[in-house]
Amino acid sequence: MSIHQILIMTHSIVQIRRAFGFFFINIAILVSSGSVVSEIAFQNDVPLYYYVMIWIIISSLIVGLQFRKFKLVFSSIRQRMRNSTKWSLQIKVINGLCWALPFALIIFFPELSQYLLLLGIGLGNISTFVFMNKFNGLNNKEQLVVGITSLVLILPAFKIYSSFFLENQDIAVLLSRLFIALSYAIGGIYALYQKD
Repeated sequence: MSIHQILIMTHSIVQIRRAFGFFFINIAILVSSGSVVSEIAFQNDVPLYYYVMIWIIISSLIVGLQFRKFKLVFSSIRQRMRNSTKWSLQIKVINGLCWALPFALIIFFPELSQYLLLLGIGLGNISTFVFMNKFNGLNNKEQLVVGITSLVLILPAFKIYSSFFLENQDIAVLLSRLFIALSYAIGGIYALYQKD
């Protein structure tokens, strides 16, 4: 491989990492603003369909205000995700379970939803990082940062919830969503400032 090809490849990796950084920061903005507005709506007993409208409006605003950047981001995400199509069925199933199982368990254990949300984000991002690294040679450290941060935040979420909000499940869920936003914000900032 020539020096020119290596430089192009390095530039492409940095570009994709920055795209993910931008994407993760926008996920953080979406999750935190959507969660806070939803909580305000909940406190004011608004009808259920308002929640869907809240999330759609906030998502549309975030994407609409930065549409050109998002076009580049989605092409970078597609480029990186294309790598996972080459994984064996067994690896795809394991990765899918890491993402989906904690969320599915919320149906059976709604009282643990605030922890299961963080667990799903943590395990999903870490498993994707591990498999991308092992089978595609990609070092998506920002995804690892999101995953580890989510798992680490389970303990403070538990302590805060058990200390202050034992009778208030909606506040506990709001807190876990804000912790998810924080995880993505940290991963996004890391990606934007990574040099390699």
